[in-house]
Amino acid sequence: MSTTDIPLGDNRRRASSLAASLDGPALARAAKDAFVKLDPRRLTSNPVIFATWLVAVLSTISAALLIGQGEDGAFAVQLAGWLWATVLFANLAESIAEGRGKAAADSLRASRVTTRAKLIIDETTGTILPTPAHELGAGQVVLVEAGDVIPADGEIIEGVASVNEAAITGESAPVIRESGGDRSAVTGGTTVVSDWIKVKITSEPGGTFLDRMIAMVEGADRRKTPNEIALAVLLAGLTLVFLIAVLSLVGLGAYSGVALSPLVLGALFVTLIPTTIGGLLSAVGIAGMDRLLKVNVLATSGRAVEAAGDVDTLLLDKTGTITFGNRMATEVIPAPGVRPEQALRAALMASLADETPEGRSIVELARAQGEVAEAPQGAEPIAFSAVTRQSGLNAEGRAWRKGAVDAVLRTVGLSPEDMPPEVAAAVDRIARAGGTPLAVSEDGALVGVIHLKDVVKPGVKARFADLRRMGLRTVMITGDNPVTAAAIASEAGVDDFLAEATPEDKLRLIRAEQAKGRLVAMCGDGANDAPALAQADVGVAMQTGAQAAREAGNMVDLDSDPTKVIEIVEVGKQMLITRGALTTFSIANDVAKYFAIIPAMFVAALPALGALNIMGLASPQSAILSAVIFNALIIVLLIPLALRGVRYRALGAAKLLSRNLTIYGLGGLIAPFVGIKLIDLALSALGLA
Repeated sequence: MSTTDIPLGDNRRRASSLAASLDGPALARAAKDAFVKLDPRRLTSNPVIFATWLVAVLSTISAALLIGQGEDGAFAVQLAGWLWATVLFANLAESIAEGRGKAAADSLRASRVTTRAKLIIDETTGTILPTPAHELGAGQVVLVEAGDVIPADGEIIEGVASVNEAAITGESAPVIRESGGDRSAVTGGTTVVSDWIKVKITSEPGGTFLDRMIAMVEGADRRKTPNEIALAVLLAGLTLVFLIAVLSLVGLGAYSGVALSPLVLGALFVTLIPTTIGGLLSAVGIAGMDRLLKVNVLATSGRAVEAAGDVDTLLLDKTGTITFGNRMATEVIPAPGVRPEQALRAALMASLADETPEGRSIVELARAQGEVAEAPQGAEPIAFSAVTRQSGLNAEGRAWRKGAVDAVLRTVGLSPEDMPPEVAAAVDRIARAGGTPLAVSEDGALVGVIHLKDVVKPGVKARFADLRRMGLRTVMITGDNPVTAAAIASEAGVDDFLAEATPEDKLRLIRAEQAKGRLVAMCGDGANDAPALAQADVGVAMQTGAQAAREAGNMVDLDSDPTKVIEIVEVGKQMLITRGALTTFSIANDVAKYFAIIPAMFVAALPALGALNIMGLASPQSAILSAVIFNALIIVLLIPLALRGVRYRALGAAKLLSRNLTIYGLGGLIAPFVGIKLIDLALSALGLA
C-alpha cells in the first residue's frame, strides 16, 4: 500500500478507538478529526495549522477550567488530562505516517502473489495452465512472452528475448537472454520486452530474488537519531528531577507545618515538568514536513526531517536519480565517405517506427538538427527482435536498420576486422565513456554510429558541489560496470561510486556507514532500492520510481530531483535549531518557575524565604494557580516560533549554543517571573487569588 493510498477508514477506526478512551464528546470529535485530516493525501490542507491550533485550543480551555475551579485543587486533575491529551495528539500527528518497511514488504509480496505464470503442463500439445507465481516449484517450465513478468528465478531452456532487468540492477537498458551459455539465467520480477522464452524454474517458493528483497526490507531497522536519543534522555531526566523535587516538598511541608495536598503537589508537578517541549516539538516536526511540501518533497515523519539535518553521507542510485534513466541519443557519427546529414537522416528513418524511449530520442535529436521526415505511405516497420538485435524501416524499395554493432555488421556483410578504423574508434570511445553504440545501415551499407547514453540531469554537478560545501559526502550506486560508473560519476561530480551493486551491496554499504557513527541519506527509485531506503536514516524515493521504493523511504521527492536533498538538509537543520531554541527556553522556563513558586508557598511558615519571594505573590494558592495558567498559555505564545522556525545560518556549534543561551535561555529565565506576576495581579483583581 502506498503512503498516498492509506484508506481513510483505517484512520477513522483508530480515531474512534482512541476517542472512546478519552473523556468528553468534544475531545472525541477532535480526535476523530485529527486522524482523518492528517491522512498523508491531505497534507496540502496544512495539518500544521490544525495540529498547532489543537494545542492552542486545549491549552486555552485548560486555563479557563483552572479559573473556574478556584481554590479547591481539582484543577490539577483537569489540567493533567487536557495538557497530556495535547501532547498525545501532537505526537500522534507526527508518527501516524510511519510503518514504511512493512508497507514496502507488503507491496513486494503483493507483486509476487498477483504475478500469474503460463505453466506448461504438456510440451507435446503446448497446454498451458495459468498459475500464481508463488505456487511454482523447481523443475517446472513456464512460457514468458513479450510484456510478461518472469514469475520466478530460472534458466532459459528455449528461445531468446530482450529482458528489462531494472528490478534487479536498476538499469533501464534491456539485455539479451537466451538458452545456453552464461546469458541463460533470469530473475523473477524482471520483464520480457520482446520475443519469448521458456524458463525452467530453479528456485523453490521462498527462495527467489523477490523473497530475498522482502526479507531485507523487513530486516531493515531505521535507527533513532542522536538528537532524538539525547532529547528523550533530557526530558526523562528533567521529569525525574522535578518528581524528586516535588516529593521532597512533602518533608519540607511537614517540617514547616504547611499542609500540601496530593492535588496541589500534582498541579505543581504538571507545572514544572517539560510539558512545553512535549506540546510543541512535534508541532515543529509537522511544520518541517509542511515546509518540505512547499518544495515538492513529501515527508512521512518529522523524525525524518530532523535526521536530515545531521546527515553526512548521501548515497544516490544512478538510474532515474542522477540520470534520466532512459538511454538518449546525443550524436550520430558518420562513417568515412558519408555526409553527416546523410547519416543523421538514416538514423531518423530507422527510428520513425520505434516507439521506445531510445527510438524517440533519436527522432528528437534529428529534428533538433533540422531533419524532418515522416514514414512514407505503406512503409513496413521492422520491430526489434532479440534474435536479430535490430529494428528499422522498409519503404519505397529502401531499407534502414539500426541495432547492435556486431548485428548490423553481419547484415551489411562486414566482419569486425573489416570495420572502418574511424567507426571502430568511435565505437570504442562511446563504450569507454559509458555509452551504448548503435550502428546504422542504409540499403545494406554502414553509414554511421549512434551514441546512446544515460544522460545526467541538468545542474546535478553544481548542486553536488553545494552538498560538498555543506559537509555531505556523495556516493553514486549503480549496477553498471566500473568503467561506465567511473565515467558517469566524473560527469555528475560525485565523491565516490559503487559499481555492479546488488541490493545486498547497497544495504551492506549503508550499515557500514552507520556503524561508523554516520547518518546516511539514500536517494533511489527502483524496487531494488527498497531495502536500502528502508535502512537509511533518511530514505528519499523518487515519485517516478517503483511503489515499493516510495513506501520504503520516509520521504518522496515529487519532482524526482536528487539534488533536492539540499533543501531537505537545510529544512532539517532549521528544524534542529528550532528544537534547540525551544528546549533551551523550556528548561530555563521550568527552573525559573520552580524558584518563583517555592518561596511563595512557604514564606508564611518560613519567613526567611521572604528574601527570595521577589515577586511578592498574593498567596501560595495564587502562586500555584498563576504558574499553572502561565504554563498553559506559554504553549500558545510559542506556537508562532514553532511554526515559523528559527532561521538557519551556517554557524558553528559553539556560536549556535551561545546564541540560544543568550536569546532563549535568558528569555526563558525572565518570562516566568514576568508572566506569573501579571497573572497573579489579574487573579487578585478578580478576587480569585
